[in-house]
Amino acid sequence: METVLFTLFCALVNIPLGIWRRRHKKFSLPWILIVHASIPLVITIRVLSGINSLFIPVFILFAVLGQYAGGKMSANYMKQRK
Repeated sequence: METVLFTLFCALVNIPLGIWRRRHKKFSLPWILIVHASIPLVITIRVLSGINSLFIPVFILFAVLGQYAGGKMSANYMKQRK
């Protein structure tokens, strides 16, 4: 159960970062910093909670999906504003 909640946490933390990332030029310094901003938090919580490192690929996948979802939400919002 702990692993499932942490997986959802990885996605949810990255949604606002995906929204923010969308406003910057791809591969610029701010873009790179935003993409990697959640890593220290995610690593710290994973280590402190004692979740097995075998699940790291799943956490990365859900972090990427969270960033993607945030970017899509931002794009849809910008379309509606125009």
